[in-house]
Amino acid sequence: MKLPRTTLILVFLALGLGGFVYFYEIKGATQREEAKEKQQQIFSFAEDDIQSLTVQTKNNTVVLERNNQSSNPKWLLKSPVSQPGNDAIVAYLTDLLVKGKSNNTLSIPANQLGEFGLNQPQATIKVNLKNQKTHQLVLGKSDFNNRFVYAQADSATQPNGNLNVLLVSTDFQNAVNRELSEWQQPANNSPSTPLPSLNLPTPAKTP
Repeated sequence: MKLPRTTLILVFLALGLGGFVYFYEIKGATQREEAKEKQQQIFSFAEDDIQSLTVQTKNNTVVLERNNQSSNPKWLLKSPVSQPGNDAIVAYLTDLLVKGKSNNTLSIPANQLGEFGLNQPQATIKVNLKNQKTHQLVLGKSDFNNRFVYAQADSATQPNGNLNVLLVSTDFQNAVNRELSEWQQPANNSPSTPLPSLNLPTPAKTP
């Protein structure tokens, strides 16, 4: 029996819709889940776990320690000068370290580190925790479209001799490539010193 033309159109539409649902909802969900799994947390510590930070770049090396005596400022700059730190700048970096994720992980031979700028990194971030454990994040060069930065986190050689290279946000390089003055507490945040009282003569009363 020959089906009417409108019925055939409806059948093809139903088949097309079914195919769309399959590829988007089922297969697409699998691909989205795989992409999500590739975004792995870089570190597993909390911000309160951090006791000190050492940020080494090509321009300078700064050492910051948590201020255990006061919450204002929360961080102290210990080297190359000793003075209150810029809490907002440090918080930007610690937030990235705590919440930052890797968008992909590459397994490469150790002799290929130079191709990713990791043999002469643009920055090295060392994290000392309150429990005496340490972590390190090494930042190499940007990828070909400048969307991510190649990095190594707590690099350890795999059984096959390869090393893991991560793709992390460019926010990391923005967080550490700073002038020394940016790590220091802004002048307008310094505790204010009261002005000395002026002993002005009392105006004479008029009769």
